Amino acid sequence: QVQLVQSGGALVQAGGSLRLSCAASGRTFSDYTMGWFRQAPGKEREFVAVIRRSGFGTDYADSVKGRFTASRDNAKNTMYLQMNSVRPEDTAVYYCAVSNRWGAPKLGSDYEYWGQGTQVTVSS
Repeated sequence: QVQLVQSGGALVQAGGSLRLSCAASGRTFSDYTMGWFRQAPGKEREFVAVIRRSGFGTDYADSVKGRFTASRDNAKNTMYLQMNSVRPEDTAVYYCAVSNRWGAPKLGSDYEYWGQGTQVTVSS
């Protein structure tokens, strides 16, 4: 079992920055592929970013590429999503998740454990 506890959601103005955190416990953090997803009101959950095991590279959704940076600190069992130049369309509940899969899975169904979600609201 893995427990994920998120923090960092807030109300932020367009163009601003925000950092989300996701602290993991229960198993060796470096064993997992880590992902970020989001779900806006009335929309389906969508992929945001993935960090491969042991930090070997990241992939991003086109909508956030160049603005968001996903990272992990295996020593602290924590992953982060740095959000810069945020836009109103980034408003959503953001979720972190872990996967036993190798590579860079982008489907929610590929992830076994999920954080509780944190609200990010971007005002125009």
